[in-house]
Amino acid sequence: MARKTVHSDDAPKAIGPYSQAVQVDSGKMTFLSGQIPLDPKTMELVTGDVVAQTEQVMKNLGAVLHAAGLDFSHVVRSTIFLTDLGDFARVNEVYGRSFTGAPPARVTVQVSALPRGSKVEIDAIAVS
Repeated sequence: MARKTVHSDDAPKAIGPYSQAVQVDSGKMTFLSGQIPLDPKTMELVTGDVVAQTEQVMKNLGAVLHAAGLDFSHVVRSTIFLTDLGDFARVNEVYGRSFTGAPPARVTVQVSALPRGSKVEIDAIAVS
């Protein structure tokens, strides 16, 4: 199996032992690690509510997709992790702006905590 790691300087550096994304099968599938709302320049959590945090998460995912030669139209599956399911509608609104065509399959789950105290984390799988 051909395996290639993908890195974008426009997305936060990994804060643990993981890659921003991994492409397999000659680049046909790309597995994006979960992104939290870190500003890639400062590596600090963005200030603001869950809307501001989700906007940064989507920018980060977009940067990693771009580094892999892809965009949001290639995303076929994602997972949204929220610390409060009461934020579901507001996160949905921001998330939905990135998908102009048919949106990907998705799971949304509430978790007790996320890295760095973020309110939202999103991962994705893309196919080229």
